[in-house]
Amino acid sequence: MPYIAPEKLTRAGILGTGVIGGGWALHFLRQGLEVVAYDPGPGSTEKLKRMVDRTWPTMERMGLQQGASPDNLVFASSLRDLATRVQFIQESTPEELSQKQALFADLDAAADPEVIICSSTSGLAMTDIQARCIHPERTVVGHPFNPPYIIPLVEVVGGSKTSSESVDWAVDFYQRFGKKPIRMDKELSGFIANRLQEALWREALHMVNAGEATVQEIDDSIRFGPGLRWAIMGPCLTFHLAGGDDGMAHMLDHFGPSLLEPWTRLKAPELTSQLRDRMVHGCIQSAQDNDVSDLVRQRDDCLIRIMHALSECGQDI
Repeated sequence: MPYIAPEKLTRAGILGTGVIGGGWALHFLRQGLEVVAYDPGPGSTEKLKRMVDRTWPTMERMGLQQGASPDNLVFASSLRDLATRVQFIQESTPEELSQKQALFADLDAAADPEVIICSSTSGLAMTDIQARCIHPERTVVGHPFNPPYIIPLVEVVGGSKTSSESVDWAVDFYQRFGKKPIRMDKELSGFIANRLQEALWREALHMVNAGEATVQEIDDSIRFGPGLRWAIMGPCLTFHLAGGDDGMAHMLDHFGPSLLEPWTRLKAPELTSQLRDRMVHGCIQSAQDNDVSDLVRQRDDCLIRIMHALSECGQDI
């Protein structure tokens, strides 16, 4: 299917204008696109206008792309009107499968086959959402994080009938318009980041429930500890540095037995040689030819900058 080249796209469609859909609208407006929005909910038009007016100073602080303006926001009169006026659609409606299936079937029937349709779903599989589509090959998940106009991550994955070309297009599109996409090769319930968040969240609930830690202690333990480091390197590369000059290989060989300790309610997978090698190889790739000492210097410099920035925001560091 000859999809429009992402760099030539000028009009993005937004279906659903709540917190997430409205956030997408702001993001695309800041990127210089015309945004056509539709939401049948009562008062949705005025709510989105107020959201854009209220948040536009933030967009200006982040930096506007050429042609960016809140005046580029227009509204469609119906779902069909939306589908026939845009070159790309981002759906952000409630997480109810039958409703999304119906919406995608209607969008698919109304939009030209070369229009990619993405869903902001945070947990539903595109294989299920696209079940009633005539052209399911152009339907993709583009899962953002709130607020979409600031947080750059978007997880991209297709369903069983989605073409690899469509997934590639979505990754290219999001990247060209200010996002940091992760191209997932397999559908996974909750995707990647939500599953990691949920593991931490469940453990926090266990500790509070058992009287082992307070909410404040849990939040502070992340804010002033690993949270600062994760903003720079993520959990895997952080552990890579914990292994010293030999990196992840030493960390796993030395601390691997501790995985059997009951530090968490979640059971760890067996540390097989295959899993060990995958982790080591993955960290070497992530390090991008930097040795551990180089990464330590980069981490320390970024940590100081982050802590100074948090102090300027009134956070007690």
